Amino acid sequence: MRAFVNEEACAVTAPAAPLLALGRLFVVATPIGNLEDLSARALKVLNEVAVIAAEDTRHSARLMQHFGISTPLVACHEHNERDQGGRFLARLQAGDDLALISDAGTPLISDPGYHLVRQARAAGITVVPVPGACALIAALSAAGLPSDRFIFEGFLPAKTAARRARLEQVKEESRTLIFYEAPHRILESLEDMREVFGGERPAVLARELTKAFETLKGSPLAELCAWVAGDSNQQRGECVVLVAGWQAPEGEAAVSVEALRVLNLLLEEMPLKRAAALAAEITGVRKNLLYQVALQQQKSV
Repeated sequence: MRAFVNEEACAVTAPAAPLLALGRLFVVATPIGNLEDLSARALKVLNEVAVIAAEDTRHSARLMQHFGISTPLVACHEHNERDQGGRFLARLQAGDDLALISDAGTPLISDPGYHLVRQARAAGITVVPVPGACALIAALSAAGLPSDRFIFEGFLPAKTAARRARLEQVKEESRTLIFYEAPHRILESLEDMREVFGGERPAVLARELTKAFETLKGSPLAELCAWVAGDSNQQRGECVVLVAGWQAPEGEAAVSVEALRVLNLLLEEMPLKRAAALAAEITGVRKNLLYQVALQQQKSV
């Protein structure tokens, strides 16, 4: 009797090829001045990755040489970031680890890198932050201005009209304001801040942080402008400007001249409470505020 063998059932299935592990993209902060600020972790990562994507390879080559790092450098700056993204992704998908650095400080903070990080995350690549120096955080930590809430505006527009328009947009922002500025525009920017925010608004100029001529000068904007104008040395190097947030005026300062005129006219004809209520209906100013202003006026008489 002939036996029938099921050849398909007896076939040995070939093992599937192992999935290639994806590489990781490390976003590495580098010193903004003092080379001792490069962390031990950053140094280890820069030595171990397959390639370093750098904003300026010539600039970063000096940092690599100082620390004896021989990892290849490839340019990744604002002009080629979109085009080079595919090339970097291919390396990551092939299993290579990459590091992203800027010329100084933390990448993506007013520096290139956003597009590459976004593309990597969309492709399922693990993005690993390696924190370190950041000029805006260093300045805020030593400025003595409120740091619980702040906004970072990056670089202001180069043209005066556009710069003032941007400043007008944040004129009544209550959080601490932080700006980066180029040395050749620092005086003009401070003068525009003085005009828009007012000369009495507290501010701090943090210049050349962690470097030999580090300067942190805090004063009202009018005084800060005069100080910078009178010393050309303060118009050099990397600058961070911090400005105290807007504070709503209180008492009479919060009430317009017209509202005060209406209130005082009504006070001549009727009791305080009624005058405040009617003035509020006419001017739109809060009744309680007008009432308090009227009380203060009566006490000062």
